[in-house]
Amino acid sequence: MADYSKKDLLQQLIKRIGAYLSTKISKIFDNQDFRSVWAIAGFAVAVIFTWRALRTPNGSRRRQPKSQPSSSSTSGFSSHPNENLLPSEDLRAQDAIDGSFQPASPPLGQIVRRKLSDCRKVTCRLLGVILEENTPEELQNQATVKSSVLEVLLEITKYSDLYLMERVLDDESQNKVLTALENAGVFTSGLVKDKVLFCSTENGRMSFVRQLEPDWHIDSNPEITSQLARFIRHQLHISTKTEQIASNVHSSSSLEQFFAI
Repeated sequence: MADYSKKDLLQQLIKRIGAYLSTKISKIFDNQDFRSVWAIAGFAVAVIFTWRALRTPNGSRRRQPKSQPSSSSTSGFSSHPNENLLPSEDLRAQDAIDGSFQPASPPLGQIVRRKLSDCRKVTCRLLGVILEENTPEELQNQATVKSSVLEVLLEITKYSDLYLMERVLDDESQNKVLTALENAGVFTSGLVKDKVLFCSTENGRMSFVRQLEPDWHIDSNPEITSQLARFIRHQLHISTKTEQIASNVHSSSSLEQFFAI
């Protein structure tokens, strides 16, 4: 209320000064009293200073919010919520756009063909690669197909002529292996039981590989892999150890890891 009363008072004062000046100016030009001019000028200066003095407090209060930071600005956020919302929404939209244009991962079949270079024939041992067991002695008790390797195995049979082989100690072990493969569904994708080969020695298994002349051989025995490196174009050595056997021998901790599943 104080601000509005001062404003009204100032307006009334200006009106009175205007009327007074009009009267005085008329008299000056009528009477040619030039001394009155200096009086009027001094009076006008006093009015101007009075007007500025009355206006300064209001002007200070009006400029004060601009000089003082708001509570929201001191906390690091804008006083306008939309100024903070819009950038984050734009970022989410950009992430969605970037994600939609990112190339999708190629299907497993394509990865298998690329990794194996569209080879026509693949030979692979069972122990430690397809089966959970690692020794022929374990096969006398049971044979378990790795669930993680099934998808890769089925894809290989679609594009290549696959032969599985292993050294066993008795016919019972052989039957356990065939039953485990059948229960896992391996024989439903093109692989037949006649292409699962068994022998009684490691040399016999190596002989199988050389006779079949595959484009790729997969094994977990470093000695067999090393001896076959001269005869097989590509090999995959399955081992938890990183070792370089030959320039044409790849190494991986598992068959599925080699195909990045």
